[in-house]
Amino acid sequence: MIKLYSDSDGLIAVTSDKTVRLDLTLDALFQSPDPGALLRQKLVDAPAATIPTRGRAPLQSQEIWAAGVTYFRSMSARKEESKKAGGDTFYDRVYQAERPELFFKATPHRVAGPGEAVKIRRDSKWNVPEPELTLAINSQGKIFGYTVGNDMSSRDIEGENPLYLPQAKVYDRSAALGPALLVTDEPLPPDTAIALEIRRAGQTAFQGSTTIDQIKRSLPSLVEFLFRDNAFPNGCYLMTGTGIVPPDGFTLQSADEISITIEPIGTLVNPVA
Repeated sequence: MIKLYSDSDGLIAVTSDKTVRLDLTLDALFQSPDPGALLRQKLVDAPAATIPTRGRAPLQSQEIWAAGVTYFRSMSARKEESKKAGGDTFYDRVYQAERPELFFKATPHRVAGPGEAVKIRRDSKWNVPEPELTLAINSQGKIFGYTVGNDMSSRDIEGENPLYLPQAKVYDRSAALGPALLVTDEPLPPDTAIALEIRRAGQTAFQGSTTIDQIKRSLPSLVEFLFRDNAFPNGCYLMTGTGIVPPDGFTLQSADEISITIEPIGTLVNPVA
């Protein structure tokens, strides 16, 4: 396992025995047929470095996409928020269908890094974070790493009409990634935990957790559908859905702090603007 951190000077790699600065860009890594092998090659004789106290999102030219309704908890929440619009059956159908829900989430300029503020829409009154295991996928469609993702969502806009999904999901600082990109040749263990804590005025306003074995679909199958008739010359990230949804009476407020932890990747912390 190798952890990659990004700062203004490039990439820093952390292994079990050293921390080094790499002569490598994220685009080159995502374009490589074997990112792990390329990374191990670059580690040889690389100069020593220190981990940035607040790095950037591990992102260069990669698009971010997302999968929806991959956990039962997400499906039930979406059904409830869409009842008034008569669209509650759509999400049940997607949960059971062969074809997953996949949607475009963000370009790099819309993404917050560690410690940077995420935003809630001015025209929405019901907003939540969605903590998600996020796949790093190279240009050939190979999963080679993982990071922590926050898919910010306006539940009232999505619930009003499923066709409003892009407005509920895609806006400035509607996504966050970090704190590191974990590169590994092995899939994460099924009992890998995802934990969410939202703090307000120094107190815990909400917390919850799940494990990635609660994802209904296999991760390779999500990637296969994403890459059907779709090219990603610089690779991409894919958020894999959320199994943690705050209760219906909860909405984010400005100055809240969102912490999402997935070990061994780390904890992504973002204030709310």
